[in-house]
Amino acid sequence: MNLFNVYPLYDVTPVKALDCIITDDKGIEYLDLYGGHAVISVGHTHPEYVAKLKDQLDHLAFYSNAIQNPIQEELATKLGKLSGCDDYDLFLCSSGAEANENALKLASFINGKSKVIAFKNSFHGRTSAAVAVTDNEKINAPLNKQQKVTFLPFDDVETLENELKRGDVSSVIIESIQGVGGLDQASTQFFQALEQLCKTYEVVLILDEVQAGYGRTGKFFGFQHHNIKPDIITIAKGMGNGFPIGGVLIGNHIAAVSGMLGTTFGGNHLSCAAGIAVLDIIEKEKLIDNAIAISAYFQEQIKSVPEVIQIKGRGLMLGIEFDFDVSALRKKLIIEKHVFTGSASNKNLLRILPPLTIKKEAIDTFIIALKETLAELK
Repeated sequence: MNLFNVYPLYDVTPVKALDCIITDDKGIEYLDLYGGHAVISVGHTHPEYVAKLKDQLDHLAFYSNAIQNPIQEELATKLGKLSGCDDYDLFLCSSGAEANENALKLASFINGKSKVIAFKNSFHGRTSAAVAVTDNEKINAPLNKQQKVTFLPFDDVETLENELKRGDVSSVIIESIQGVGGLDQASTQFFQALEQLCKTYEVVLILDEVQAGYGRTGKFFGFQHHNIKPDIITIAKGMGNGFPIGGVLIGNHIAAVSGMLGTTFGGNHLSCAAGIAVLDIIEKEKLIDNAIAISAYFQEQIKSVPEVIQIKGRGLMLGIEFDFDVSALRKKLIIEKHVFTGSASNKNLLRILPPLTIKKEAIDTFIIALKETLAELK
């Protein structure tokens, strides 16, 4: 049997990793400034993370949600405390797409409507409703296009209100900072207007924090930069540091009904152990403070690279924009300089999404590699 060939692959085979360094099968070390799509939040194979999972494996790795699971309650309590979202309830699942799928479904249950407003260049996942609210025709099959979705631009309050006035909108879903879309974000004024309009027209506001959450932007959630309170928050990526786990934070004004949501693997014992380890490490090592400090250092040092025309994003969710397609630059950085960065739908943008444990020395290494690579490409 062959693999279903849907991924364009670089000729790199990682076999081990530690913190921000990945080692391949030839013994070559790579600086990881991408974290596997912002998944690695507390560093590769962090010893406390590894110990927590090993200990849980010695006891119980999995059972279904038909039994009591105190580890879920421990995870929810710690998440509420560290994030400042104590007044939400937590539904656990296994991925960001699944989190968004459940959030959209829950909103539709609440108000009996089906239309969703999303935003241009959005990315919310690849499952049925999640991909329908993703602004990418290439990954939307005819099956997905049956969903009722309107895509709007950021910062156009008048157009937003005109859509909400129609009375047929179930929910609005928005990323606090767009990931795949290229690190764009709406203004604080727009976020606050969006929150108020959703209340006025009784529409559920869903904040997709799958990539921006877990301290990456310098606050626990990206929306917290805008002083708003969504009805529903979706999380995944950095939540498990590589172990598949996702979640939906649901405002406690929304009542749970038995059977309205469900999952086989979500909230299993091993995934919850991973989630607890991540929260403990973020808090103990003050990784949100580190994200703020390293972001400031990065943005100061990148000024020495004249080819950069703009830095986008916040914290350690950054985009470096050039006035040319960066695909050759990114490939050269990986293959010759041994530095992982990410791409975006904006072909002129490199995405920087390192583990939150990253140090200044790693930024210095990247700046040198970037300058050398740009000079060689010229």
